[in-house]
Amino acid sequence: MQLPEENVELIIPDLTKKLFYKIGEVSRITKLEPYVLRYWEKEFQFLTPRKGSSGQRVYQKKDIEIILEIRRLLYNERFTIEGVRKKLFKNFASVIDINTRDIKVESKPKKQKSKQDKSSKHTKTIITTTKKMVIDSDTKEILLSIKTRLKDLHKTLTI
Repeated sequence: MQLPEENVELIIPDLTKKLFYKIGEVSRITKLEPYVLRYWEKEFQFLTPRKGSSGQRVYQKKDIEIILEIRRLLYNERFTIEGVRKKLFKNFASVIDINTRDIKVESKPKKQKSKQDKSSKHTKTIITTTKKMVIDSDTKEILLSIKTRLKDLHKTLTI
């Protein structure tokens, strides 16, 4: 894979014209291939474009700004992906979209309709969603401490 030349300067269009941009538009704006954008979504938790009703990625101005900053740090400043992740986590932790959904698929047994169907095992798929939230290590430590205290309190109340 060939890296873009050093100190790549971008002419950034006015991003206030539209609210949402598809991946092809973002690819043209940032001069990055769509597969690179999809890969960066996996590598950087704070880069979370929404998905539209048709399942297409829908980027907002904040997403494009994050992409441009990642691009600058990787290609111009020569950071590693891990280095960019560490540098930008603090900056973008406040703009992380906590409405991003993780989809978990669980199979649960269906209720039997009649006595004749007892031998056959039918299952239905239940899709549940959970909110994904990224927190820093200090906040995580505080939350774990609170969780431990709440468990202790629960034990004393149930005795």
